[in-house]
Amino acid sequence: MSMSNTTDFTNPTIFILLGIPGAETAHVWISIPFCAMYAMALLGNFTILFIVKTEPSLHEPMYYFLCMLAITDLVLSTSILPKMLSIFWFNSREINFNACLTQMYFVLCFSVIESGIFVAMALDRYVAICDPLRHSTILTSPIVLKIALAVVLRSAILTLPFPCLASQWPYCRTNIIPETFCSNAGLVNLACADTRVNSYYGLFMLFGVNGLDAIFIVLTYTQILRAIFRLPTKEARRKTFGTCSSHLCAISAFYIPGLFSSLVLRFAQNVPLHFHVLIANVCLSLTHMLHPIIYGVRTKQIRERFFQLISHKVA
Repeated sequence: MSMSNTTDFTNPTIFILLGIPGAETAHVWISIPFCAMYAMALLGNFTILFIVKTEPSLHEPMYYFLCMLAITDLVLSTSILPKMLSIFWFNSREINFNACLTQMYFVLCFSVIESGIFVAMALDRYVAICDPLRHSTILTSPIVLKIALAVVLRSAILTLPFPCLASQWPYCRTNIIPETFCSNAGLVNLACADTRVNSYYGLFMLFGVNGLDAIFIVLTYTQILRAIFRLPTKEARRKTFGTCSSHLCAISAFYIPGLFSSLVLRFAQNVPLHFHVLIANVCLSLTHMLHPIIYGVRTKQIRERFFQLISHKVA
């Protein structure tokens, strides 16, 4: 370590990431499932992008948003896992101050982007089921592009205050972060300053952005389910609901692990720190791996195209 964890300093040039504190001797073994999840996330999401790009029948709003989701998962997993694996394998714990802020920003920004993409996908399903005759005229390519830009700009702007605030704080306690990546909470715990503005803004993001996204999705699917139940036959209801199932599974894979991690952090106070850090990282990494699997298994067009590619290569 180039900086002592007991020396007073206000402008650290580096932070020290501990990885899974208290489980250092098991880092190599812990790295195996994380490496596997990262490899599957890369393979799965790149496969989704390739299939949608090369199959003209998939050039529709639903699959454009799916490509956005795949890119977001790639960026999020790559923002976290390579550094995590370098800690596990090479004990490479140092991270530059600016790199730390950049990593924190990317994780926050693309997490909010992911939430916005699910809102856009819910909107697409709503129009496709509740107003199918006008789907192609409402969600045209220019409209889809504008929605995508709005999702990205909203996230980029709203999450910018977090690194801006963190860059202004003095850090006089320690430069050691007992995590695998630079999180906002990790930097707040190290700051020797009044961080209430950050806390208030974090609550605004939680309830005013993520909360509203979740409410919009729930209301949208309430209308979708009402439209489905009005269909005349059971087969029609089953087939129509099947077009939403992959989206619902992907939403569950996004929200449920995060909720579980938050509940463990809040209520399991007697659980060792390394368990909290491990659970948080598993929940975060698992999501990026599950999305392409969900859409590959639940979406007929992607599944058929995937098997065509496999059979063509085998032949």
